[in-house]
Amino acid sequence: MIFKKVLIWRYKNISERQFVYLLSILVGFLSGLGTVILKNLTFFFHSILEGRFIKDLHHSLYFIFPIIGLIIVYYLKKRIIRKDINHGISTTLHAISQRSGIIEKYKIYASLITAPITVGFGGSAGLQGPAVSTGAALGSVIAQIFHMNTKTRMILIGCATAGAMSSMFKAPVAAIIFAIEIFSLDLAFASLVPLLLASVSAVITSYFFLGKDILLGFKLQDEFLVKDVLFYILLGVGTGIASVYFSKMYFKITRFFNLFKNPLHRLVLGAIAIGIMLYFIPPLYGEGYDIINNLLEGNAQKALEAIHYSVDFNNVWMVVVFLLLITIFKAIAMTTTFAAGGVGGIFIPTLVMGSALGNVFAKIINQIGGAVSESNFTLIGMSGLMAGVLHAPLTAIFLIAEITGGYDLFVPLMLVVAISYAFTKYFISNSIYTVELARKGELITHNKDKNVMMMMRINNLIETNFKTVYPEMNLGEMLRGVVAKSSRNIFPVVDNENRFLGIVLLDDIRSLMFDQDLYDKVGVHTLMKSAPNIIFYDDSIEIVMKKFKESGAWNLPVIKNKRYIGFISKSKLLSAYRTKLIELTS
Repeated sequence: MIFKKVLIWRYKNISERQFVYLLSILVGFLSGLGTVILKNLTFFFHSILEGRFIKDLHHSLYFIFPIIGLIIVYYLKKRIIRKDINHGISTTLHAISQRSGIIEKYKIYASLITAPITVGFGGSAGLQGPAVSTGAALGSVIAQIFHMNTKTRMILIGCATAGAMSSMFKAPVAAIIFAIEIFSLDLAFASLVPLLLASVSAVITSYFFLGKDILLGFKLQDEFLVKDVLFYILLGVGTGIASVYFSKMYFKITRFFNLFKNPLHRLVLGAIAIGIMLYFIPPLYGEGYDIINNLLEGNAQKALEAIHYSVDFNNVWMVVVFLLLITIFKAIAMTTTFAAGGVGGIFIPTLVMGSALGNVFAKIINQIGGAVSESNFTLIGMSGLMAGVLHAPLTAIFLIAEITGGYDLFVPLMLVVAISYAFTKYFISNSIYTVELARKGELITHNKDKNVMMMMRINNLIETNFKTVYPEMNLGEMLRGVVAKSSRNIFPVVDNENRFLGIVLLDDIRSLMFDQDLYDKVGVHTLMKSAPNIIFYDDSIEIVMKKFKESGAWNLPVIKNKRYIGFISKSKLLSAYRTKLIELTS
């Protein structure tokens, strides 16, 4: 009752735009808070496993921890949550394109519980995806509570995404770009201001709870030198190749694990694989921020200190070998973590892989007689992998520049990002986030026309008030039993199992209607003809539009599993399109 009064007061005293601004601040705060909780829970689990008792054990036993974490997550999903927890950004994109931004409430807490256990226990994944999933669910639920329309609901989901990233990296500008680039939001004033408010609200929340502590605390030290352009071009190609490798490895491992229908079998196989990888390459443990920060500070030996067997890291080439192993196996370890049932994101593993590859490039160049900045190459390697793997070139540029104060590196950042993105796009047309949606034709883009058609549902357009006739009927039976009782001028012909056979048009029988001598002589089977085209129930609206254009018809039959279910009229289709367009752009 009180909430109802609040809604009434809001309608009377606050304009729609002002209320959206208030909600964007609220969503930014809540998504920022959710990210803070994710980070603190992960740190809590990590600190327990790094405690005095554990340190008394041989650290090579750390490979057991991710297995324990995966078992706990498996139990939580099976016994407590009892629903699927898919990758945060992919499921959010699906909710936007296929469910008008409606996200289930359980996704607010599902990733919040399971991701810190996965990553805190050493699973080789990140927290950005779960942070987006939690924030997006909050944004959607808040929009539903206050009865906001589809357009506003999507804006609030974008606000939550920007808020999650802004809080995670303390990079509010890059967070806004990320939301626009990944979710194809409009750059209009109506959506930009809420994104700004949410991003600022989230970063203030992060500062309030975490102070000035940031994940990547490096500040730019070396300037860009024009003489290094050729090396940066090579780095762009290298990160492009690595991005293609990352994506293809992700797809292949995911397909392999999908062959096992029982999740317990996937858990056992994945846990064993992760344990083996972590035993031989311990730096793959957890998110990997320590690797990035140590490489940026020029301390590769510390980045590799978790390796327990004897290796001479004073030898640069040994450092190069192990950084290459991290580059190669980070994608494998991350994907295996997901496939085994773990919950996490791909964002941070991408940065880890890019930092290792960029550092390797610099070390090799310096060993063969060059003189380049290892920290700069480490930074720009991160941007190259991010642009290629995530298909988010603008985010890659601004995130690296913003979190490091490295705006002086804009030229090499743009160069490497452009090469890496173009190279990867040539071989991998869609990112890990979007490949499944693109395959199904459900991917939202900046093309408003396609977005509107993609969000329309064919079942909402089908008209079922057409009277059916059977081929064994004669003209008289058809006129007396069907035509006289119908308000439509088209009659679908079906058999006894409701399979569609053709149509009879009123215009075609008009000249025969008053000749009673023909009532018993002419049958429906002689009057019917093929439909100009047929719409299948699983056709996209874009295909339906194309069939109307090609046939020139005003009504086309709809078939599902070879059975007739109704007609779609061009007038209703265009009317529904206009309504959806207004709903999404007003």
